[in-house]
Amino acid sequence: PGDVIVVDAGGDTTNALMGELMLAYAIKRGVAGFVLNGAIRDLDAFVATNLPTFAVGVTHRGPYKDGPGEINVPISLDGMVIAPGDIVIGDSDGVLAVPQAEAAEILKKTQAKQDAETRQMQAIAQGTNDRSWVDAALKKLGCAFPQD
Repeated sequence: PGDVIVVDAGGDTTNALMGELMLAYAIKRGVAGFVLNGAIRDLDAFVATNLPTFAVGVTHRGPYKDGPGEINVPISLDGMVIAPGDIVIGDSDGVLAVPQAEAAEILKKTQAKQDAETRQMQAIAQGTNDRSWVDAALKKLGCAFPQD
């Protein structure tokens, strides 16, 4: 449902990449969210929409009106390559991009990892989690543990 707008501004927070006016226009056009390696302004407007927005920062300075740039080309954000058509996923821990050709396999592996972590969390809650491998690794590093 909608495109995610991804912009690499090199992390510059001198001026905003967008503010409330561009936000309103993007919503009207059906944009699903933003990943911006730069700043926004009018933060309250973004918060009020609940539209997923990831930005480096906030500034009071308005966006540049012109400048260099390209549309629909692969970019790199802090080492993560994002290409047009990639599936962009984000939450409070961060953002990642999944190439569509790899999406089914990554989803399968993600579900398996989530299932394993759910079982581990249940074992921790029940006091049955086997963490001997963690203790052994820490002991090799010289850590000592008080007896329970």
